[in-house]
Amino acid sequence: MPVGEDPERWLTFAGERIVVAVARTVTSTVRVLDVLRPVLRDDPRVSLVFAYDPTSAFNDGVHALLASVGARILPWYQFARITPDLIISASENADLTASHHTAPVLVLPHGVGFHKVVPDSRGDGDRLAGVVPDDLLRSGRARLALSHPDQAVQLAAAHPSTAGHTLLVGDPCYDALRDGRDLRATYRRALGVPDDSRLVMLSSTWREGSLLGRDPALPARLLAELPLDDYAVALVTHPNIPSAHGHHAVRSLLDSAHGAGLLTIAPTAGWQATLIAADLLIGDHGSVTFYGAALGTPLLLGAFSEDEAVAGTPMAELGRIAPRLAAAAPLRPQIEQALHAAHSAGDDTAARLRKLGESAFAAPGRALALIRSAVYDLLDLPEPTGPPPPRRAPEPPVPQGRPAKVTAAYVTTSVDEGPDGPRVSVERTPAAVDSFAVPERSDAPDGPFRHLSSADDEWDRQLAESASVLVRRAPAPTAVAADRWIQDTFARYSGCLLAAATVAGRGCRIGLRDGRTVEVCATGLMADPAVLAGVVYALVRSRRPLAGIVTLALGNRTEDAALSVARHGHGA
Repeated sequence: MPVGEDPERWLTFAGERIVVAVARTVTSTVRVLDVLRPVLRDDPRVSLVFAYDPTSAFNDGVHALLASVGARILPWYQFARITPDLIISASENADLTASHHTAPVLVLPHGVGFHKVVPDSRGDGDRLAGVVPDDLLRSGRARLALSHPDQAVQLAAAHPSTAGHTLLVGDPCYDALRDGRDLRATYRRALGVPDDSRLVMLSSTWREGSLLGRDPALPARLLAELPLDDYAVALVTHPNIPSAHGHHAVRSLLDSAHGAGLLTIAPTAGWQATLIAADLLIGDHGSVTFYGAALGTPLLLGAFSEDEAVAGTPMAELGRIAPRLAAAAPLRPQIEQALHAAHSAGDDTAARLRKLGESAFAAPGRALALIRSAVYDLLDLPEPTGPPPPRRAPEPPVPQGRPAKVTAAYVTTSVDEGPDGPRVSVERTPAAVDSFAVPERSDAPDGPFRHLSSADDEWDRQLAESASVLVRRAPAPTAVAADRWIQDTFARYSGCLLAAATVAGRGCRIGLRDGRTVEVCATGLMADPAVLAGVVYALVRSRRPLAGIVTLALGNRTEDAALSVARHGHGA
């Protein structure tokens, strides 16, 4: 139905029934949008309109979300003037009893079951998330959608007035996750994660006991410890976090992590695909963590609020058996151990978590069909003939403000003598988060050695001016141009020890302050001049020749790199 005064005059599609979807928070609105389009598709008998309830503390972003899908928004005062045939909401807090309405109310879940205690917006205490007020239950109008029959028993024990007012419909979000598993490679490409890199996903619910509430520095600490050529880190936050604090404040809090390449996924879209793409999930007591367990994604709990998780629920059991991330200990060994354990025949934790997760979802693959049957039954309309609602895999994720390439990094190198000559290992971590790293130093003659490498156009000029190695980002057209840039770089930056420039089609020229110039050739990712400069730096520090073939190891990739001296040093 159109929105505004005297709307009946402007109708093109008359419709037989009016469905009002109540939009109160971003989280609940996303769930309604995910469901209603496939459930009501192609049916001119049903007019759908969204009513915006402005009473939530977390309503920031609702209008923008509805506008992004082209929905017309019914003001809350006008909602009281119409006579809907069905009201649908994924927020249990909307005030649906103050008006004259007698229409049934279908309450969809906006998480996994009824596993969390949250603050009660109507008073100073806490309440069970997902349960509508008792006066709406007593009216007989409410129907609570469940994903598993056990939830009806749980609700009846906690709120006897829910008995007889529940509907088993499964979980459309879980179904979408299952349907998207075959698109994992597509999702990883969308995130820019190479096939041989690991994606660590962080998921944080809201409040102080959440992942970010307990440790807001965790994203930066992970990026400081995990080599950037081997790992990517993505963060998904509950919509209530930016809604309460503002996107600017959240961005500011995570500024160093963003500068280090953190992939920030919009809480309204993309988290499902990111979860499918992830190699490891670090979560808390939020629903995303439970979905990850059900998918079989290797899991570590970075936080878990026993005070918020309802005893006796599958989520509480997950908190009991899932391994914990030790915040005070080095993170990289724990990440590597968790990834190894996921593929270890002697560790059944992942299998137990997956079994627990799967056991919380009834009727897998049928949620949208069951919801459609429920909707049309409540509307007293024959269900459309033809195929059931289409089951769609999640859309590919689009990171918010996709981070630019890391242009300043601390490079750690070491040299081993192998049967075929020197082997140089190179690892890089973003300089933007170096203050979050645990210092490691070594005086061994073969390393590890550590130096700061920066692109010549690095925006943080303090990093560029402090770097031992400066790299020209744009390839030089000729060797002469590269050498000219190298000499100019040494003249401008007194602390620079090596300067590296790629020459189009001719490898990389690396100048040393003593006047020597070394040509180094490798292919693919190994051809990055910052990586090749790291090889030369390691050989110089270990007093090895700068000519011949060396084995270059970058993460789990190895390749031969050829070195030759193009220009000898002063007095040679």
